[in-house]
Amino acid sequence: MTTNRTFTMIKPDAVANGHIGAIINDITKAGFKIIAMKYTQLSPEKAGEFYAVHKERPFYNDLVSFMSSGPIVAAILEKDNAIEEFRKLIGSTNPAEAAEGTIRQKYAKSIDANAIHGSDSDENAQIEGDFFFAADERF
Repeated sequence: MTTNRTFTMIKPDAVANGHIGAIINDITKAGFKIIAMKYTQLSPEKAGEFYAVHKERPFYNDLVSFMSSGPIVAAILEKDNAIEEFRKLIGSTNPAEAAEGTIRQKYAKSIDANAIHGSDSDENAQIEGDFFFAADERF
């Protein structure tokens, strides 16, 4: 089932570097409607829970440490073909390979500190959005 919603997180590196406003501006200029948004910080336990799918991967502990190192901005976004359109907007995971004008090309520093997360499927967007937002927090 294709939906018109996706989930995103502005990661601790982009928050620490003062890019929240610019990134939100890029998102809304690209036609996304913000359905829910919150500024929060993940504990190491919550970050581990969110990234549990990667638990057996060698980068898991570094990922959990990074994602709990500072505040994040979590959001649910809406637009036609949201997943595909948002993945295009944020660009490649490696900012050195990200297309000109994408969020990662503009604001990311490395493949690890890559500024923003975007869901890769409708199923994951639902799971990830549910992790951060109760049903009554969405418009």
